[in-house]
This record gives sequence, structure tokens and C-alpha cells, in this order.
Amino acid sequence: MRFQYLELALGLLASAASPALAAGGENSTYYNPALPGWHSDPSCTQVDGTFFCATSTFISFPGIPIYASRDLVNWKLASHAWNRESQLPGVSWNTTGQQDGMYAPTLRYRDGEFYLICEYLGVPGGIIGVVFRTADPFRDEAWSDPVIFRPTNIDPDLFWDDGGRVYMATHSVILQEIDLETGELSQPPINIWNGTGGVWPEGPHIYKRDGWYYLLIAEGGTELNHAVTIARSRNITGPYEGYENNPILTNRGTDEYFQTVGHADLFQDVEGNWWGACLATRSGPEWEVYPMGREAVVFPVRWEEGEWPVLEPVRGEMSAPLPPINRDVPGDGPFNTDPDVYDFAGGTPIPRNLVYWRVPREGTFSTTSEGLQIIPSRNNLTGTPLSEVTPELSGQQGLAFIGRRQTDTIFRFSVDLSFAPTEIGQEAGVTVFLTQVNHIDLGVVLLPGSNSTSFRGVKKPRLSLRFRAEGTGGAPEPRAVPLPAGWAQGGPIRLQIDTPDAASYTLSAMPAADPDAAISVATASARLVSGGNGSFVGSLVGVYATCNGAGSGVDCPPGGNAYFSRWRYTGIAQQISASERVPSW
Repeated sequence: MRFQYLELALGLLASAASPALAAGGENSTYYNPALPGWHSDPSCTQVDGTFFCATSTFISFPGIPIYASRDLVNWKLASHAWNRESQLPGVSWNTTGQQDGMYAPTLRYRDGEFYLICEYLGVPGGIIGVVFRTADPFRDEAWSDPVIFRPTNIDPDLFWDDGGRVYMATHSVILQEIDLETGELSQPPINIWNGTGGVWPEGPHIYKRDGWYYLLIAEGGTELNHAVTIARSRNITGPYEGYENNPILTNRGTDEYFQTVGHADLFQDVEGNWWGACLATRSGPEWEVYPMGREAVVFPVRWEEGEWPVLEPVRGEMSAPLPPINRDVPGDGPFNTDPDVYDFAGGTPIPRNLVYWRVPREGTFSTTSEGLQIIPSRNNLTGTPLSEVTPELSGQQGLAFIGRRQTDTIFRFSVDLSFAPTEIGQEAGVTVFLTQVNHIDLGVVLLPGSNSTSFRGVKKPRLSLRFRAEGTGGAPEPRAVPLPAGWAQGGPIRLQIDTPDAASYTLSAMPAADPDAAISVATASARLVSGGNGSFVGSLVGVYATCNGAGSGVDCPPGGNAYFSRWRYTGIAQQISASERVPSW
């Protein structure tokens, strides 16, 4: 298996150019997605030659990542706007749905400060609007506690008019003034445009240029009919006139590999060139297999004085006047497409690109001399979402799961597990995780013994490798393979996930000291973690620990802690069209 992946990587390197070339005012080739992996609803701005983008995170935590780039190709994780539970106390654990949480941020810069406006859905009492702000987007702790407001609609935009008034537009499309110090909204809301007739006119952004207020929105729903439309007015409150050639950006009705194109934002570079960012799925018109979910793409825009903007259609390979390649970006976060090489030395911080499903319980995750320690959760990765009978197993108080975005079509993820369970049902492993009802798992688990493992009539529990999956289109049958004799005493067990192609995952295990003894346990379709109950989000790959319902309340019986070390994620290739694959960048 190792040789197959090496041959694939070498072949791609020999057949494809680098993802982007230094630009000096001339066009350069680059590839989409600009932010591979789950990065939906991008909103971007540029300050002093650095581009900043924020994306949706729903119930994952920390939330609302801010990425920074000098060249539109290399994007570094700068910070998370929602990075501590105290910013919104209790909100995460009161969120029931798998696709609730932080929706569609807008990121803007004004008078030395960044403003991040967003809305949180899925808690009792309705939508919670939040405005975070910071003068230093490269430090988590610099983001403020939010100013809270109570909107009726989602997808808020921020716009400062020439006189200093601040406006918020939301879906439908309605406009209100907002006081950024108190969260007070003007009443009543003003309906300024209904779009061109597509469902869900949403994701509005307002720009003022050449005496016109331009209103950019998404229509058609974030599926195959998704599109970007535009209108303009001489007054911010309207009336708005729609562009006769709407939509100005869409891939609907085409056979393009990039589909669901929409929810765009526009911004300029220091040379005055216009750019756009929006979401797209790498699914083709079949829209069945797209495990990375909605990703962020970048495209050039031509906007002549007094005219409507012209947006370049989204493709996997693009050509535009990129800024020169430059990875000199402040901060200590990783670049989005760099490999993970984590060993979790004792007392070191959790890497910044790793995320949880809801705010985790305190103490669940820590770095120790044995690696990343995870104290198991009573609920497993599925749990009992929305159950009124066993709410303690719902997962609402956090899963014992931590992961990173799948950012490559072809990749390898592996981790070494040290685990000595003493009670039946104790389990630790690796997973491709979309939601609690969409995931593909390979765990080391202590299972009841069988006749073949009995001694003097007593059935001895046996360590096994177990494959389980939940997901879209029907899950395969679980499979358990007894752990080979000697593995448990021979040191850590390496668990590995590979993608042989864009449509499947292989899950394997081996002694960390003897990778050639690998066992391929299962192959699973990527359709399991595409769409369905997780159509707004995208796959994470990571690790978990659980006692599968033993214990009481939310606590497992003592013991069963899992220790993970040698965490490695390596991107190998990106699919950029139905027939073309290039090296990961």
C-alpha cells in the first residue's frame, strides 16, 4: 500500500505544474478550492496587503476560523473568533441539531478593528446574533466577548455608510441599522429586494461604488440551483434594480465538477484588482459524493467604473493576476494545506487546527508524557441525538472526539494508539466524521468472548478491531476482527485511513513497530459522509474514545483512557475536475 501511494504522488508531481506561480501583474495559474476542506460561506477582506477570510463552523468548536494570506493561495489559520466557552456560556450544550450553530459570518475592517458578525441557530429562544471584534486577528484571546443582538433573519452583513451609520442586511432581504456597542436594531426592518425569484434569497453583502449601492445575494438554496445575483440602487434603502443578466455567477445546469456555487463576497487587493470568494462542492451534477462538503473557492472579478461586476466562472484551474507567492504571514497557526506532524508532548497546547463537536467537557483532552490523552465519553460517536429518553447520551455535552478537516481528495491519516481497556465496550479509534449520524469508524474495542476464547467454561473478553459506520444511503454491516496475538503487548497500534480514490476510504491497522504487518479491515463509500444529515458541513478525520453507554449520567466507569501519539495527516492529491487530479498544494 505504501508503494502505491508513493507511485501516485510521484506520477502527479511529474505531470502537473505547481498550484500557483509568482505574479508580476501577469496572469498565473492557480487551483480551487482556495481553502480545501469544509469552509462554507466565506467572507473576506484585505488589510495592508493581507487577505483575511472567515467561514461557517455550525456546532464545531472553536468556531469561525480566520484565515490570512498574502497571495490568495497559501492560507494560514490566524485565529478563531469564538474560541472560549465564556464568550457564549452554555450555548453549545443547549444546541440540539447537527447543523445548528454559527451560520454565515461576515468579516469587515473599520478604523483599526476587525468586526465579525454572525448568528447562532438552534437554541431555545430563537436566533442569537453576535458581533465579535479585535485589533489583532492573529491571537484567539484578542477577540472580544460578543455584543448580542436579536435578529429575526439569518446571514447578517455589515456595511458602514458614508455618514457613519452602520447597517445590517439579512436574508429575505431586509435592512436594519445596528448599534455595534449595544446590539440595538432599528425597527421596523425594511425589505429592500426579493431577488430574481429563486428560493432563499440570502447571504447579502452591500458595497458602495461610483455612487451606487450594490447588493449581492445568493439564491436557489445551497444545492444544485445555487446562484449569485446582484441589484443596485442610488439609495441604501432602495429601490433596488436587478441586473438584467442575473445570475452573475452559477454552475447550475452544467456538468462542471464544481457545483452548488454561491454565497459570494467581493474584495480588492492592493493593486485595485477585484476578487470574489464563494462556496462550492466538488460533486459534479450527480451531487452524491462530496465528503469535504462546501469548500471556499476564489475567482477574479472585473468591475469597471459605473458598471456591473463580471465574475469569472468557478473552475478547478483558474488564471488571474495573483499577488506574488508569499508565505510570510504572522501568527503561529498552520497553513490550511500543510501536513499535520503532531506528537503531543506533555504540556503542549492542542494544535490550533484541531476541532471538537460542540464545546468539550473540561479535562477530556490533555497532552501528557504518553501523548494526547482522551477521557472517554459515555455516548459513542452516534449517541442518541434528540432523545428524550436518554438525553445524557445525546452528545450535547460534547463528544470525546477531536479532528481536523479532510482537506485533500487523496490523503493518508494515521495515529498511534496506546490503549488498555479493562471493561467490555471500552473503545478508542479513528474516524471520518461528518455528524453524529454520518461517520466511518475503526476502533480497538474490548468485546465479550466467544467459545473459542473460553477458559474452563469462562468466556474471556477479547480485544478486537471493529469497523462501524452510519450514514447516507444505508450503512454497511459492522465488522470485528480479533486483534492478532502479540499486538497489544508489542506497543502502540497504528490506525490508518487512506483514500484510494475520490469515492472511498480504506481503514487499516498495524503494530506501530511493524507497519508491514498491516491488516486492511474495511473499505467504505464516501457517500456515507456526503450530504444527507450533514449537507451543510464537511468531513473531519480524527480520533475518539468511548465506553459505549456503560456508566451513568455522562460519565464512564473509571479507566479506559486512550493515548494517541504520532498524529500524521498528509495530503497527496486534489481532484479539480471529473477527469483531472493534481498534487496537493
